[in-house]
Amino acid sequence: MEGGNGSEVEREEDDSVSDILQDRFRLSAVSIAENEAKKNGVEISEPITSCIADLALNYTEQLAKELEVFAQHAGRKSVNMEDVILSAHRNEHLTALLRSFCNDLKEKEPQSERKRRKTSKKEDKSTTRVVNIPDT
Repeated sequence: MEGGNGSEVEREEDDSVSDILQDRFRLSAVSIAENEAKKNGVEISEPITSCIADLALNYTEQLAKELEVFAQHAGRKSVNMEDVILSAHRNEHLTALLRSFCNDLKEKEPQSERKRRKTSKKEDKSTTRVVNIPDT
């Protein structure tokens, strides 16, 4: 029975960490919205900034789920930059920005790192920037 309590404690700790991260995300989104409004000479009400923060969090959560599905569909446990670019396929401007960002990252990468990396023909066009997805 002790193992059951241990997993319950771990779940509560995970929930607590998740709540903290969500609060920090919302706070950052509110700060960004307020700064952008100020920069553009616009007033923004607290309910609107709160709504923007909630929308940003919901969008990010959905994006994370999509990225996980893309990686799993490709038979990987990790998300790479191509998954992120694929997630933006409905927005041509965003896709172009992400591709440009990816190319900039590749250019900044030391030449020795590029030579060491082994890629399959399947991954030749994709970058190997990786985000690990925990097993569920």
